[in-house]
Amino acid sequence: MARTRLTALTIGFLLLPAAAHAEDAYLDDRSTPEALVRSLYNAIDRHEYARAYSYFSKPPAKDVDAYAKGFADTAHVKLLTGAAGGEGAAGSTYYNLPVAIEAVDKKGGSKVYAGCYTLRLADPTIQADKYDPLHIEKGELKPAKGDLADALPKQCGDGPPPPAKDAVLDKAKSLFATDYVGTCDTSAIGPDTAEPKSWEISFTLASDKEGSPPRKARLFQFACASAAYNQSDVYYFADDSGELRNLQFATPELDVRYENDKPEGKVESVEIIGYTAANRLMNSSYDPETRTISATDKWRGAGDASSSGAWMFRNGDFTLVKYDVDASYDGEVDPKSLIDFQTGP
Repeated sequence: MARTRLTALTIGFLLLPAAAHAEDAYLDDRSTPEALVRSLYNAIDRHEYARAYSYFSKPPAKDVDAYAKGFADTAHVKLLTGAAGGEGAAGSTYYNLPVAIEAVDKKGGSKVYAGCYTLRLADPTIQADKYDPLHIEKGELKPAKGDLADALPKQCGDGPPPPAKDAVLDKAKSLFATDYVGTCDTSAIGPDTAEPKSWEISFTLASDKEGSPPRKARLFQFACASAAYNQSDVYYFADDSGELRNLQFATPELDVRYENDKPEGKVESVEIIGYTAANRLMNSSYDPETRTISATDKWRGAGDASSSGAWMFRNGDFTLVKYDVDASYDGEVDPKSLIDFQTGP
C-alpha cells in the first residue's frame, strides 16, 4: 500500500506568505496619488532608485547615488495610504496624501513613519509639447508609534479632511494592495474584479448580555489570481471595533493513499493528519443567508478530483464546519466528507 502525502501547499487551499518582497512585480502607475506613491515604494523595494527619484518634481537628494544611499540599510518597506484630498489652483490640481510606512532593515528591525505627500497634476488638456505627468512635489514623514493603521494621519493640509466614501473599505483595499503586492494579479480575471465584494454581518457574542444591541462586522472578498481552472480569493474581516485582519482559514492536511502509488488508480484511504491555515481560497463565495464561505479547489480541469470546504460565521469568527475530498481521478465527481459539523443527523 503506497502513501502519497498531500498538503495545502500542493492541493486544496493556498498557504503562502502575504507578500514576497524579493519578487515584487514592477509597478509604474501615475493614474492616482495613491498609485504614484505606491509606485515610489515599489521602486524602492526593487532597488530601482533612478525610477523612484524620477517621481519627484524637485530632486529629493543631490543625485540618484545620494538618494540610494539613504536606503542602504533598508530591506523592504510596507506602505499604507489614506484618502487623498485635492484642490485646484491655476491650471493644476494639488493632492495631499496621508501615508504611513514600516521600514524593515536588513537585520530585521523595523520602524514606523507617518506623514503626508503633496502631489501636483498640471491640467492635461492645456499642456503644450512636453507633457508633465502627475508627480510628487514633496513628502514629509516623521517617526510614529503603533502599527500602520494607528500611525496613518487622518488628514493632510489645513483644509477639511477629504470625504471618505467608506473608510473601512478604503483601509481594506489599501491593506490588500500592500499585503499581496507581487502575489495577486487580477489582470487575467477581468475588470469587474477591481472592486472587492463586501457584506455587513450583524451578530452577538455568547458573552453578550441579553438585550444587547447587535454588533456589526464587515467582510471583504478580493479576487487575487486566476489559473486554468481555479481562481483564488483573499478575505479581509473588520470586527465590530473596525479592526481589520486578513482571514486565515483552517484547512486539513491530507494523507492520501493510492493503489500501487498511482493517483490514477484506486484510492485506498484519505485521512487528516493535521491542519494548516490558508490565506487564500479557491473558487470561493460567501452566502449571507447561511453566513458561510464555501470554496472548491479543482485538482485538475475535469473537476473529478477536488477538495472543498465550508467556513461558517458564528460567535464573531469563521469556523471550518465541512470539508469534502474527492481524491480519485476517475472521471466521476464523488466527494466524501472528512469533516461535517454542518449536516444534521
